[in-house]
Amino acid sequence: MTNSSKTDSQAAQKRNQRYNDKTAEEKVADAQAAALALSNLSTARRNEALTAIADTIEANTDRILEANAADVADAEKQVEAGEYTQAFVDRLMLSESKIESIAEMVRSVAEQDDPLGETLTARKLDADLDLYKVTVPIGVIGTVFESRPDALVQISALSIKSGNAVILKGGSEAARSNQVLYECILEATPAVPSGWAQLIEAREDVQTLLEMDDAVDLIMPRGSSSFVQYVQDNTSIPVLGHTEGVCHVYVDSKADLEMATAVAYDAKVQYPAVCNAVETLVIHESVATSFLSQMIEQYQDAGVELRGDERTQSIVATELDTDTEIIAATEDDWTTEYGDLILSIAVVDSLTDAIDHVNMYGSKHTESIITKDDSRAGQFMRAVDAASVFHNASTRFADGFRFGLGAEVGISTGKIHARGPVGLDGLTTYKYHLEGDGQQVAAYTGSDAKSFDHTEFNGTWSPTNDT
Repeated sequence: MTNSSKTDSQAAQKRNQRYNDKTAEEKVADAQAAALALSNLSTARRNEALTAIADTIEANTDRILEANAADVADAEKQVEAGEYTQAFVDRLMLSESKIESIAEMVRSVAEQDDPLGETLTARKLDADLDLYKVTVPIGVIGTVFESRPDALVQISALSIKSGNAVILKGGSEAARSNQVLYECILEATPAVPSGWAQLIEAREDVQTLLEMDDAVDLIMPRGSSSFVQYVQDNTSIPVLGHTEGVCHVYVDSKADLEMATAVAYDAKVQYPAVCNAVETLVIHESVATSFLSQMIEQYQDAGVELRGDERTQSIVATELDTDTEIIAATEDDWTTEYGDLILSIAVVDSLTDAIDHVNMYGSKHTESIITKDDSRAGQFMRAVDAASVFHNASTRFADGFRFGLGAEVGISTGKIHARGPVGLDGLTTYKYHLEGDGQQVAAYTGSDAKSFDHTEFNGTWSPTNDT
């Protein structure tokens, strides 16, 4: 690290210490003040800040990995004690390649179109009376997330690009990693309004955050359904929840079985610890034997523990030449996000039964159908209630970066405001700008009332009304 970099880092740490000395209420107040200034920061300055964040994170790779190694070591002890799963630790762990991908993600956010100041509609109310619907930041966003320290960077990057101030609360298991990453972000953004990003660490600060409905505009919790429900029950602030992903791959009677095998393998094995990994495989009975005869061996080689309904168990025990054990699936298995190399399997009689199973047990996250029949795919995709529904593709594609959103603050399984991977658009709202020339409502009332035009036109609002 150069002397200049050391100086910048020391200054950032001093600023961070000042922030840590403040109460949660003071941090939220600082964020609220910063949000007003940040919303007026130019696109160029916001993008410069993002580039600086990416560069600073890469320059501090060793420092980040050192902090993360300490977090992982503590977490491994909790695995031995039965408190954490290995999948939980996997989500926590960083590497040089992971840090490179984090920096790449930040730069990809900088490359996205500016979500602010976009004219969504332009409508002429009357001569010289034009109404514009224009995108603006939400304001102050509070986020509570667990395990994955890269989430802190993703959320921060999307927040600054969308002009929002952000309150960050990570899990205690990633405290050292989050602290260093946060310091890197502060170091990289001295030209951004002070206080735009705040880190809170105490558990009691979360309750304080939830009570500050006069200052916080949106809460985004990332965690279990019970945790998201807790947040919803304990705040009057709008909540955009990222909950568990109980995702399905349905292998249809018209499926290409080679394709189905490859997709089902990728959806479970490529990275089982994330919310878009498949947890239940649903198979049409007409192809169940043929499909399982090739699929089970691949899962067995990858160390996947398989749980199945009675029909799955019977097929494997009586029709396949394999010693693979299929554990009897319980009712709880169908609603469980394993986040690990565990998979439940159900055999169904029809496409309709598959849709019913997915809608009954799924978490409305991501579902996929494998079939060569487009009409059957269409039926599945229309009938399944989920934020993302795929045809002939792995559920692992449900991701903000892969969707071209730059990154994501989470995947919303709700239906209000934003749904699916939440990127920049999900962090904006809009307001109306009316450009007039002294018009008065009185002229549009009474027996001689003027009529409104209400014609939409191609126009863009600007402060000088240059359309």
